[in-house]
Amino acid sequence: MDIETSPVVAHAWQLFKQNIAINQIIEHPRTMCFAAKFMDQKKVHFYSEFEHGADAMFRAAHALLDEADIVMHYNGDRFDLPRLNTEFILAGHAPPAPYKSIDLLKVVRKNFAFTSNKLAYVSERLGLAGKVKHEGHELWIKCLAGDPKAWAKMRRYNVQDVRLLEEIYEKVRPWINNHPHYGLYTGGGEDCCPNCGGLELIRQGYAHTGMGRFQRYKCRGCGTWSRSSRRDSGVGTIQTK
Repeated sequence: MDIETSPVVAHAWQLFKQNIAINQIIEHPRTMCFAAKFMDQKKVHFYSEFEHGADAMFRAAHALLDEADIVMHYNGDRFDLPRLNTEFILAGHAPPAPYKSIDLLKVVRKNFAFTSNKLAYVSERLGLAGKVKHEGHELWIKCLAGDPKAWAKMRRYNVQDVRLLEEIYEKVRPWINNHPHYGLYTGGGEDCCPNCGGLELIRQGYAHTGMGRFQRYKCRGCGTWSRSSRRDSGVGTIQTK
């Protein structure tokens, strides 16, 4: 899921080093549109205040979150999800059903050292199509003015960001060491890759903890490392890779 929001409109006395007081705000920021899709489905859902109206847009976002087991995003833990929660409470909605969160920005920051962690830069460095190019802030101004052509471009921009999220996820999935266990949502149990659900697991060494040693596996499909939840009872010397 990915959302796009309007800017804060406020009175300001200068251009630099400004502290905007609450009583200087003319328009509060709001969610203008969102795009979302379920993994392995082609359809990308898109709703906007321009095309559907705010009430219908937020009902749709709430319903999709209500249905999802896991929600994936880029910086969504800090921005998209709290922003949507704010819209929900302002609209009188109760919280959607609980879901797990995968923030791909956190995954990128934790595991890699890209020169920039921006979605556009990371996607291009990974050899993906990249974001839809646009004129910058001017696009938001045109959308807020109700320009249909601008909204058509905003839709392409928002939808492409969601497609990029799925593509980046496929690239970084084996690096996510706290991924919600795939088998718990598909009925595969623990005898599958926790990150992709693959059943071709290669036994490769052991993981050693204070509780003992555990069989270690590597997924032949996505490359994720995992370990058995059952302690190995074998006796012998510590094995190396």
